[in-house]
Amino acid sequence: MKGTAMPWRYVTIERQGPVAVVRFDRKENLNAFNQQLVRELTEAARTFHDDLETHHVVLAGAAEAFSAGADLKDAASWQLAEKTDVQRRHRFYAGVRLCKAWEEMPQITIAAMERMVVGAGVAIALACDWRVLGRGAFLYVPEVKIGLNLQWGALPRLVTLVGPARAKRITLMGEKMDAATALAWGLVDELAEDGRTEEVALAMARKTAEMPPATVRLVKEAINATAGALHRATSFADGDQSQLTGSFEAARTARERFGKR
Repeated sequence: MKGTAMPWRYVTIERQGPVAVVRFDRKENLNAFNQQLVRELTEAARTFHDDLETHHVVLAGAAEAFSAGADLKDAASWQLAEKTDVQRRHRFYAGVRLCKAWEEMPQITIAAMERMVVGAGVAIALACDWRVLGRGAFLYVPEVKIGLNLQWGALPRLVTLVGPARAKRITLMGEKMDAATALAWGLVDELAEDGRTEEVALAMARKTAEMPPATVRLVKEAINATAGALHRATSFADGDQSQLTGSFEAARTARERFGKR
């Protein structure tokens, strides 16, 4: 697979005909999202919006962890005292812009997830069309534990996939979900042996590549429009809610405690 040079620190794109693989790897902090990674993955997604040659995109994290979620030690994410109100609000919607950029890609997108998929990692995976999870991996949504709402536009996507009762259990109980449960609940679409999620995702992409690409794009857009008709209406302020809940004293204490683990 031929590499494509990009001016990014954490993100690379590799292409093989109509299929591309976007990999992100910080090589530290279990691939947690800092603001630099959020920007790079947003830019990477946007490079495909007018790409008429690529029809399938696989999103892969690091081998040891798809992502451990948001980096609670990232100064650009949390040290906002010197920022204006507009700058703060812009920062809190960075993840929303990221997931929107991935969801609105015309290509079929498949997340290939190894080991752990936490918080923000779950959010970006929900913005993809399909999800492949390693059999030994787990999903975990700990936002409420640190006093935050599930942001990045993820909550309505989650409810659409699993229904309201299971969405409440996932977000409010903070349980780690094993791969078999994630498959049974519809959070993921395929399981793979550990270390082979990218291989399975590529096989799914190539199978869909047998279909007429223009029709695939049209049907994807129609399904997304139908399933997500109210998503924007129900999550338009989730960044503002995150800024509010994150300012609560209990939330600050919870983040400090959680970050020391």
